[in-house]
Amino acid sequence: MGAGHSHSHQHDAGHGHSHAPADFGNAFLIGIVLNTAFVVIEATYGWLSGSMALIADAGHNLSDVLALMLAWAASVAAKRPPTDRFTYGYKSSTILAALANAALLLIAVGAILYETIARMAEPAPVEGMTMVVVAGIGIAINTGTALLFLRGRENDLNIRGAFLHMAADALVSLGVVIAGVAILWTGAVWIDPAVSLLIVLVIAWGTWGLLKDSVKMSLLAVPRGISESAVRGYLTGLPGVEAVHDLHIWPMSTTETALTAHLVMPGGHPGDAFLREIAEELEHHHRIGHTTVQVEISREDCPGGC
Repeated sequence: MGAGHSHSHQHDAGHGHSHAPADFGNAFLIGIVLNTAFVVIEATYGWLSGSMALIADAGHNLSDVLALMLAWAASVAAKRPPTDRFTYGYKSSTILAALANAALLLIAVGAILYETIARMAEPAPVEGMTMVVVAGIGIAINTGTALLFLRGRENDLNIRGAFLHMAADALVSLGVVIAGVAILWTGAVWIDPAVSLLIVLVIAWGTWGLLKDSVKMSLLAVPRGISESAVRGYLTGLPGVEAVHDLHIWPMSTTETALTAHLVMPGGHPGDAFLREIAEELEHHHRIGHTTVQVEISREDCPGGC
């Protein structure tokens, strides 16, 4: 019986899926500074104008600042080198951050929903113009921050969480502007909570997707965009491979994926070049950057005799 091991090194910096967190330090810093300043402004003017919508939106913005801090801390932790205790390094902290991010969004949704229902029961007079101006600034800040994360949202669940937070907040601010204009136009204060309710539904929809993906990653499910059957088909179709067993594909972080597999090759071990070729193929065509393959000559090691 012979065994082979292959590990593909992250030599190809051109592949964004391997290094997505690296470029977003400035995006996080800008987003945190801008949004912290806006929370203070919005809460102050919300209190002065009697607009609960602005105060609720400020609370939602505060959850965004916390979420951005979490996501940034995780992306920094992901770049720390492995230790003898954490042999993968701290890459999987990005998955925990995505999960915490989704939980924060759900709490924010709950708080806004609670506030909205209370306002529907007892509408209060508000200064429509203050709502329009302050929330208008919010649209600009949140849209600008969301655009900073636009590029990384497809390949990194953590960056996608940050993007969703900011995009959702831009929508909230837009809703507050619309409500403010409508109140100025008609004087009907019930408009404010009605618009809030629509926004809550939009945010909840986006959060549900993020929560599902981050829970699946926490449970080491095959990441989105990778087909287990396609990978198994590729390995089974290799020359000399009679069977594939113990195939596992799991996320090491929100951007990196690992694979282990046993190949039954009765004709003998094909050599290191064969293993290197597998690693390169899996990285470039299946986005799996960390590959470990064991070659077995005998079928006896195969569970159930393959």
